[in-house]
Amino acid sequence: MQGAVLSAHPTQPGAPPQPVEAVLDQIQSQFVPHQLVVPVGSRVRFPNSDVTRHQVYSFSAAKRFELPLYSGTPPEPIVFDSPGVVTLGCNIHDWMTGYIVVLDTRYFAESDTNGLARVELPAGEYALRVWHERLSGSVAPEHLILSAEDSTEHRSFDVELRPPPPPRGDERMRALQERFRNLKHD
Repeated sequence: MQGAVLSAHPTQPGAPPQPVEAVLDQIQSQFVPHQLVVPVGSRVRFPNSDVTRHQVYSFSAAKRFELPLYSGTPPEPIVFDSPGVVTLGCNIHDWMTGYIVVLDTRYFAESDTNGLARVELPAGEYALRVWHERLSGSVAPEHLILSAEDSTEHRSFDVELRPPPPPRGDERMRALQERFRNLKHD
């Protein structure tokens, strides 16, 4: 399963993850990348590289915000200061969805096209979590204790996917909607 986010959360408090500066663009009426993983405190810019304007929003508990209808680059980035999954949408283009996974750990990775993710961990106790947009239900965290001798230990997870949501209109309908929105009103 490509795009699964594997995160390891130390049970003992440690150094907080370093925030980053990130970009989530809008290209051809899609969020690019579709999914962005950032540490808590990270600042994300939302440029709009489309010729049409977008109105990006989130009603997620981890971060609620709305960027009014715009093109180009809004002046200020959004700071993601609480852990959780932020689901993004566009009020103008209802098929546009994207995700920002905000983590309170520096130990995380996204699975590749083969469904593999690698997280290197120092000795300690961790709660391992998995998130994917198509994950059916939730995966109970797995408890892991690593000693210095466990440096070559490997773990694998099986997760169940649900079918993708039905499409929100075909390309022809989207083109008509876009054309209608772009009409100049007298």
